[in-house]
Amino acid sequence: MRIVFAGTPEPAVVSLRALLDSGHEVLAVVTRPPAPTGRGRTLQPSPVEELARDRDLRVLTPTGGRDPELLDALTALAPDAAAVVAYGALLPQPVLDVPAHGWVNLHFSLLPAWRGAAPVYAAIRHGDDITGASTFRLEAGMDTGPVFGTVTEPIRPTDTTTDLLGRLSVSGAELLVRTLDGIADGTLEPVPQPPGGVSHAGKVTVADARIDWTTPAVAIDRAVRALTTEPGAWTVFRGHRLGLGPVERSGAPAGELAPGQLAVSKTSVLVGTATTPLRLGTVRPPGKRPMPAADWARGVRPGPEDRFTHPEEQA
Repeated sequence: MRIVFAGTPEPAVVSLRALLDSGHEVLAVVTRPPAPTGRGRTLQPSPVEELARDRDLRVLTPTGGRDPELLDALTALAPDAAAVVAYGALLPQPVLDVPAHGWVNLHFSLLPAWRGAAPVYAAIRHGDDITGASTFRLEAGMDTGPVFGTVTEPIRPTDTTTDLLGRLSVSGAELLVRTLDGIADGTLEPVPQPPGGVSHAGKVTVADARIDWTTPAVAIDRAVRALTTEPGAWTVFRGHRLGLGPVERSGAPAGELAPGQLAVSKTSVLVGTATTPLRLGTVRPPGKRPMPAADWARGVRPGPEDRFTHPEEQA
């Protein structure tokens, strides 16, 4: 089939490569416009745009789904189908109506679980054992369309969002190609999502990424892993934000440290929670690169009065 592909971040690149290596013809790529990045705030094309230009594909960077130039371009291309993976903008009905076989969305959850912008984050943070990816026909609702197919993936005890999304990007890309193959040969029809089991995973804000040390250690561990690497978990130390890498269960007795209280040795930094203390892995002080927590502690030398503050407290 003649395909238009829409996607923006690195996980979508895996699917675009799979489509380029398939028997389908990629007519053009739709992606978000270049965005300012880094300290210099220079405009940087999306990972999908970089691959598309490397393969000499036509690239469309509309300001949004309602940009009239997008509808005009798609109408002129007249694709058989369109595939979308983490594009990052809602598509209005006139755009959805252009491809003869509609838009096929690859979503990184087992729908109807975790509809929305951050399904992998939500699955880890809420302690799911199993997640996966789904292909479904895009419609006006938020991830509500009928499902073509799914793949499952276990969530490992140390998985971060980056780890899990990396595996799902590969298996999901294979699912996307199989779905388009089935649509092309007429052997695949989507099935409506069941009415039960619906959950939502909204966009994660920087405020959401602040760790609350008054919660149990298991919840903090999940939160830090879910927030790695974007937007990144953080806490407040001496009035300044401190980024946090994955943490570990320390094995120290419950109640040894108060929530947010620090215990520093030559090789480790423990932090109190509502249950058992956690051992910090890496931290990121303001304006610096991530470093082992013990190295950070040798530099700042936390005293008995120093602690990580909680969201409800003044930083």
